[in-house]
Amino acid sequence: MPGGALAFRGLTLGYARHPAVHHLDGTILPGSLTAVVGPNGAGKSTLLKGIMGEIAPLEGEVARVGLARQDIAYLPQAAEIDRAFPIGVFDLVAMGLWRRVGPWRALKPHRGAVAAALAAVGLTGFERRPIGTLSGGQLRRALFARVLLQDARVILLDEPFAAIDARTTDELLGLVHGWHAEGRTVVAVLHDLDQVARHFPSTLLLAREAVAWGATHEVLTADNLRRARRLCEAWDEDAPVCRAAADQDHQPHDPASHDQQPHDHGSRDHARHDRTHGHAA
Repeated sequence: MPGGALAFRGLTLGYARHPAVHHLDGTILPGSLTAVVGPNGAGKSTLLKGIMGEIAPLEGEVARVGLARQDIAYLPQAAEIDRAFPIGVFDLVAMGLWRRVGPWRALKPHRGAVAAALAAVGLTGFERRPIGTLSGGQLRRALFARVLLQDARVILLDEPFAAIDARTTDELLGLVHGWHAEGRTVVAVLHDLDQVARHFPSTLLLAREAVAWGATHEVLTADNLRRARRLCEAWDEDAPVCRAAADQDHQPHDPASHDQQPHDHGSRDHARHDRTHGHAA
């Protein structure tokens, strides 16, 4: 199954017109396996929500090249799941069939597919368990099973391994590598840089803007990580609304370049850039 490309063209995302990610240019290639890393508050989760269309761009666009909305699966952070909601594991996982089955068709013909997805993540026998009784690792397994059923060309994972044990992480990483081997495009927000270096060939280092983007071993350098921390620490939440400079051109990058070499998207005139886009002077 070929994946799909995601192209960012002068993309600015934010809340109340204050930017969380701004003026991002670049392309995530079809079939690539990309980590998104950066300090807390760097805009990583916001970027995934922008790709999904949950947040409308303030400026620029996300181009889903050759993709429809149903081609993208999204696994949110565990904190976004209401574990008090009265739903069982079977029904949670079966939601992955929503686009194929719809709201009115019976799930009975698809029970085998749900059972296979639960078996793939080690949750056979958990079908009737309320999600509120699951451990953190079990809930993540159930959410991965839901993604399996979506059979999507692009898979977005927001902190998929946070607060779970090493065994569960290794098993879920096996699913991620399986998706990559099938040619799906996988993008994951992660905090464990050692894990990124071992498992993800491409990395976007984000600090409200792209600090570096390309081959992981060239992005995760001490200089780049220091710069990312400095940019986030200098951010001014009370700065004026983000507006593009009228004379600033956003040239798209060659899509073939992102898995081959890093691109320092931040090599602009920062004195002017910070005043315009929300960094403290």
